[in-house]
Formats: sequence, structure tokens, C-alpha cells
Amino acid sequence: MVTEVSTPQPLRVALLGAGVVGGAVARLLTDHADDMAARIGGPLEIVGIAVRRDGRDRSGLGVDPALFTTDADELVTRADVVVEVIGGIEPARSLILRAMAHGASVVTANKALLADDGPTLYAAAAEHGVDLYYEAAVAGAIPLLRPLRESLAGDEVRKVLGIVNGTTNYVLDKMDTTGAGFDDAVEQAQALGYAEADPTADVEGFDAAAKAAILASLAFHTRVSGTDVYREGITEVTAADVAAAREMNCVVKLLAICEHTDKGVSVRVHPAMIPRSHPLAGVREAFNAVFVEADAAGQLMFYGRGAGGDPTASAVLGDVVAVARHRVGGGLGPGESTYADLPVLPMGEALTRYHISLDVEDRSGVLAQVALAFADHDVSIETVRQQLVAQTRDSSARANLIIVTHTASDAALSGTVDRLRTLDVVRGVNSVMRVEGS
Repeated sequence: MVTEVSTPQPLRVALLGAGVVGGAVARLLTDHADDMAARIGGPLEIVGIAVRRDGRDRSGLGVDPALFTTDADELVTRADVVVEVIGGIEPARSLILRAMAHGASVVTANKALLADDGPTLYAAAAEHGVDLYYEAAVAGAIPLLRPLRESLAGDEVRKVLGIVNGTTNYVLDKMDTTGAGFDDAVEQAQALGYAEADPTADVEGFDAAAKAAILASLAFHTRVSGTDVYREGITEVTAADVAAAREMNCVVKLLAICEHTDKGVSVRVHPAMIPRSHPLAGVREAFNAVFVEADAAGQLMFYGRGAGGDPTASAVLGDVVAVARHRVGGGLGPGESTYADLPVLPMGEALTRYHISLDVEDRSGVLAQVALAFADHDVSIETVRQQLVAQTRDSSARANLIIVTHTASDAALSGTVDRLRTLDVVRGVNSVMRVEGS
């Protein structure tokens, strides 16, 4: 008697988007179909690729032209797994919810949507018994979210410190290594394809803030939205700031910072000086890296390419394989784990060190007045350094006063700076920058 071996039905995959990332996903799914089938335990079949407009030449993707469709609403109703890489809030949200309602698991790289309305997506996934995976939403190819969600599930994460935007890291790196100004560094990034024609989302910190919200939600098991994240971009960082950091043996980075304190969670994005001895200081050009501190695991570093078609597609396909395995095995992956209802602290309660540069008169009593302003706001000074800058015609001299504080709250430091601006001996506050990672 011969036993017939049944061939498993292919898992139907629908792609929403055929841009840089979507095109790479389609190409890699096609090129590595046999390997992926072996890893999953069954074949995958692309049943359609939703695009905004027909007629473009997409022959380079190596897929059947008949798969392209402009009817995304219909496509998501006939798939087992929907991959959303169109970005933005709508129509992505409606299409994801429609796909879930028709029984499809979803893989997305949409950081803005997850930060804006992640709870709605998680609730829909739970209601319909499907998976929601989004490894590619933060830091591209770097395996980061799954370790936070699964590998560190038995640990307590205390702090996440990350470089999660390649554009800004490239710009700041060039300002540090070549002496380029901000505008010139942005132009270089655009010429190399690291920055969009309109780089606002990157250089103003919006992209990093959305990613910080996702990281904090996973790390601390509480809901954090993009609007909860304090945000500063790098547009005000000057060559003088970069030079000042160099004098302190530091480097300026745009950091996403997520901290779990006794009072709640602090989530913020802003430029900061970090010591060149810190692992994040060596992250060059458009690379990303995330530094995690946990109770039992200690310090962990995740590093790699944070953007680009193939790197992001790698993370997307990792999620596709995970979801497909669940489909074949009849199970589901971990859902939302936000059992902790932790308050998100206002920026005024964030604690860090500060580097302040003051333009002051060079005469007796100046340092005493400046020190009193710090003392009155309970901000402790760690170091003070004075540089003679210029001498005026009336023989009065000016100096640059460089002050580094001990850890203080943002509110206390802001009050100190406001007070300094009122002092007659202070001609101006040249810059204020936070110091992290020490």
C-alpha cells in the first residue's frame, strides 16, 4: 500500500506597496522561495501586490506583472499574511484592520501608525485571532523588537538608549569628522540617498520619536504614544557645539532615550553629548544602534543598518517567516504585553547632566553670580572652565564660561538658564546641551 503525501496549501501573501522596501520584499520572497518554504514547513505564494498606480515598469522585481493591482481593499480579503509597507496613517490603518477582520495576520514596517494607534491594531489582532508583527518598524535590519518582546520577557529593562535615525546620525557624523556645517552635511546625505528631499521628519526628530514610543512600550510593558515623547531635532546643533563636544572627548548624537524610574517612564528624543568611550559613540554614518540596560542581562548592544530596501526587507521577511510558522503550526505569537499602566513623566522631570556655554564679562565676581544662579535652582556644578574671548575698546574683557553640571532635572536646569539670562554679567547663553551615557 502506497501512502500518498499531501502537499500543504501555499500560504497566501499580499503586499501593500512596491516602493523601495516593498519591491525588495517581493524580490527576496521570489528569489528565496524554496529556502523559505523549507524553514516554514510549507510554501509561500504572492497573491497580489497593491500599488497606487498601474503602468510603471516594475520588471526589475522579477515578479509576474499580473500580480500588481490598484484594488488593495479586495486584495487583503484573500490573503493569509498581509505585508504593509506603504507607510503613513491612512489608508494603511484601514487596510490592516480590514485584513485582520478577514483573518489575515499582518506584518508592518509602519512606525508612525504603530506609535499613533498601536493599541487599536493590537486589539483587532486579538479580536480576530491573528498575529501583528513589526520588527522592521524600528532600526531596519537590526533584530531588536523581538528580543525586547520575547528574549528579555523574563528580565526588567531599565533603560534604552538608541541611535534610531540614520539620516541624523550621518549628518552629525560628518559635522564631527569633517567639520562640515549642518546644511552642507544634509546636502551630502541627500546626494547619497540617506536623506529625503524634504528631511524634516528626520532632522526635526519626528521619525526617532515614533520609534522611541514603540521601544518604550515594548521595554516597559506600558502604552506610550508618539505624542508622549519629548522631541528636539538637530537643526539647532552648530559646529561650535560639535567642537565643544570634541573638547570634552565626546561626540554629539541624536538619541532616543527611554528610562524606567520609580515615578514612571521618561521617553525623549534630543541631541546629546556622549563620551567617545561609550559604545554608541562609535556608530558612524547612517548606521543605527540601540544600547539596552536590564537588571539580569546587564548591558546589551544591537547594531546594524537601520534603513534601505534590503536591510528593512530582511526584517520584514523575518516576521513573515515567524507568522507563517504560526499559521502552519496552528498557533499565534505573543500579543500586546502592556499590563503596566505607568505614567509618562513630563520632560521637566527628566534627569541628566548638562553642558552650558556662557558669554560673560571677564571681571571679579562673575563666577560667584553665575554659581549662585545654579545653587538657587539646586543644580550642582561638576566642572567650570573659562576661555578669554575678546577685549573691547574700553578695556573690558569677555570670556567664554564652560560649565558641566552633575545630574539635574530638566525643569531645574531651565530655571537656571532663565535666571542666567537676567544677569548683567552674562552677555549671552551660547548653548545648552544634555550629556548622556556617562
